Amino acid sequence: MLEPALLPTPLVDCTDEVFARAGVELRLKRDDLLHPTVPGNKWRKLAPNLAAAVEQGHTRLLTFGGAYSTHLRAVAAAAGVLGLESVGLVRGEELADRPRNWSLRAAEAAGMRLEFLTRAAYREATGRAAGDGPTDEGTVDDMRRRWGRCLVLPEGGSNALAAVGAAAIPAELPDLGERDVVCCPVGTGGTLAGIAAGLPPGARALGVAVLRGGEGYLEAEVARLHRAAYGREFGNWRIDHGHHGGGYGKVPAELAAFAVRFEHRHGVPLERRYVAKLLAALTDLAAAGAFPPGTRLTAVVTGLPDPQDTP
Repeated sequence: MLEPALLPTPLVDCTDEVFARAGVELRLKRDDLLHPTVPGNKWRKLAPNLAAAVEQGHTRLLTFGGAYSTHLRAVAAAAGVLGLESVGLVRGEELADRPRNWSLRAAEAAGMRLEFLTRAAYREATGRAAGDGPTDEGTVDDMRRRWGRCLVLPEGGSNALAAVGAAAIPAELPDLGERDVVCCPVGTGGTLAGIAAGLPPGARALGVAVLRGGEGYLEAEVARLHRAAYGREFGNWRIDHGHHGGGYGKVPAELAAFAVRFEHRHGVPLERRYVAKLLAALTDLAAAGAFPPGTRLTAVVTGLPDPQDTP
């Protein structure tokens, strides 16, 4: 069986000079401690999908990811423990004949079969399989003909069930109100969609985009997930697009140095591609006076550092 998750995850105050000068409180929601093999937002998004897979009698999961995808590793680990097969469609056919990096090795070690697609084929497959509506059934049927009967999970695991799973995050935060902003990094939009849907009246959600050029697209994805999961849209959230660090997977030297300083000050290990961008953005925004004094920020630490980022 899959090991139980640590719920609710710890909520810790984070005293930091930049935020104190701005009159802003910062708390960390330590979802990185949620599960040993399926950490953070991956567990929250995958748990309801795994339950649906078992309930529907699926024996195989099929999903998508890049060369260092945490989502692929999480699906592989969870599927293996539950006795399900897993297939990962990986962006970049040139990787097929290269030695596996640590991330792809971990996915294969957990039992995942990897298939490598050209970037064009990957974009088409993920784009058409991402939705929750009947327009995507043809693509899903094509995948099932090639890889057998399977539950298809979109890139990043963000679908209607995932948004519902992430909506549990605000329920673990006591006394949310008008001064509260719950913050998370945004890759595919599922976690932000869930947080926004789960907030009480008055509280707001802020997402920090980790990919370049996502203006409009990410907003549309969050709205689509809201419609798919709840049949309505929510107006209590926004996405910051100014702190992507150059693009998805990019970790410029300035961001890496920020992460090291934050770790030394607060003793919290930071995943670089998502969590460090979130906290760097909040630091910059607080210093610029973007939050009214008295605001309480809760930053969701969505995952663990990669091995090369751990001293």
